[in-house]
Amino acid sequence: MIEPDRLRAIVDHAEAAFPQECCGLLSGDGADGVIRIDEIHASENIATEPNRRFEVDPALRLRLQRTLRHGGGRVVGIYHSHPNGPAQPSSRDLEAAWEPDLVWLIVGVRQGQAVQCTSHVLIEAEEEARFTEVPLTTTDTPPVATRKLLQGSGLDF
Repeated sequence: MIEPDRLRAIVDHAEAAFPQECCGLLSGDGADGVIRIDEIHASENIATEPNRRFEVDPALRLRLQRTLRHGGGRVVGIYHSHPNGPAQPSSRDLEAAWEPDLVWLIVGVRQGQAVQCTSHVLIEAEEEARFTEVPLTTTDTPPVATRKLLQGSGLDF
């Protein structure tokens, strides 16, 4: 869950960075299976090919972890953009993913305009790792009647 103004800041970062990938870290907390994003932390994209990949500045990560250790919260995710690409994890994203507890928020940007934003988590099962999409909600999103949606689906709820 994220505040609309924080999501807007991520989208603005993605659009401003176009045609390069933007990136940053997300901090917050999680309880009852819901990750709450409290702050965004923009990073310089230090990748050698910023048009094709991203790399968060490790110094930002270290400073942030030190700060959060004393003030509560934790790093809960990473965000980045896909210029002229879909807001879906790429094979390069999967190669770079190594923390299954992090949310990956991806913004698809076409011709400098954000067109889609999705969130994913890394699932490691046996010898295979993959991303699975998870709901991205803002604090002003009305609750969904999940029970009604699942009725007749064969899923337990």
